[in-house]
Amino acid sequence: MSNTSTKVVVTGAGGFIGHHLVAHLKKQGYWVRGVDLKYPDYRKTEADEFEILDLRRSDDALRAMRGGIDEVYALAADMGGMGFISSNNALILHNNALINIHTMEAARLHGVKRYLYTSSACIYPEYRQTDAAVVPLKEEDAYPAQPQDAYGWEKLVTEVLAHHYHLDYGIEMRVVRFHNIFGEYGTWEGGREKAPAAMCRKVAMAKLTGNPVVEIWGDGEQTRSFCHVDDCVVGIDKLMRSNYSEPINLGQDRMVTINELADLVASVAGVKIEKKHIPGPQGVRGRNSDNTRLREVLKWEPDISLEAGLARTYEWIEAQVKAKLEAQPELAASVAVGK
Repeated sequence: MSNTSTKVVVTGAGGFIGHHLVAHLKKQGYWVRGVDLKYPDYRKTEADEFEILDLRRSDDALRAMRGGIDEVYALAADMGGMGFISSNNALILHNNALINIHTMEAARLHGVKRYLYTSSACIYPEYRQTDAAVVPLKEEDAYPAQPQDAYGWEKLVTEVLAHHYHLDYGIEMRVVRFHNIFGEYGTWEGGREKAPAAMCRKVAMAKLTGNPVVEIWGDGEQTRSFCHVDDCVVGIDKLMRSNYSEPINLGQDRMVTINELADLVASVAGVKIEKKHIPGPQGVRGRNSDNTRLREVLKWEPDISLEAGLARTYEWIEAQVKAKLEAQPELAASVAVGK
């Protein structure tokens, strides 16, 4: 089937990765229906159709899949950064379970042939991530299961659901485990932002107000790997076109501490910062992606460096912070040095 005759649905199309994926698929020539509770926050969607639907409702999920859809990219989820995930376990488990059960079943009822489920590195057991110098996580490390929070548990259970929809109903399933995707045109304030966006915001605030203090949760020695969203959507596309139906990691395999992340952002911004370590949720102590299977299956891996990705992300977030400070001069005054 050629791209021009392929009709796809992207759920979560108003979110960060979702709206980037819509733009990528349109460039490849697909007909795209975007579905979400909201439109993208920072730029217009490129979807052929965009519908405001609540996938926690089975009737809305059925509506999303109507009209001869060939493929589904299931990105819809109630999620955010560590602060949100760690303090909203019941809400996250409830909402995401409903979203995924209804979306997958609606796709089956409408005869969708190929379905990509977006899982997360949060499915990996906490006992494998207790050291900052963590051994990179292989796909088979998911079991025996012990995700740290409800977000990870729900993702893992839905991986199992996808496996059985593949076995029982013959739907071509693809399951991707994201490792800390970041980039421009995403949430950068309000509590749901991820670590790179939060760090870019804090450093931009330090630069623009002259107050060099940047707060970091914990001692800052917790480790992660970070993958730019442009690499992420290319990987999604390549996985969907592959014949591989088992879960697979998608992320960078370069691990840095949060303190190092702060220094990298400060370097991009051209400013000196003072790190202030404060109490706050840190997640697991260390996490990194083992990309062995990704390279074997797709003959590819992410190639945008952390520095290059942060430069693009920081430039965009600094512009957002600058606009906010100009609109709220009292905010700028309250955080400036000596105020």
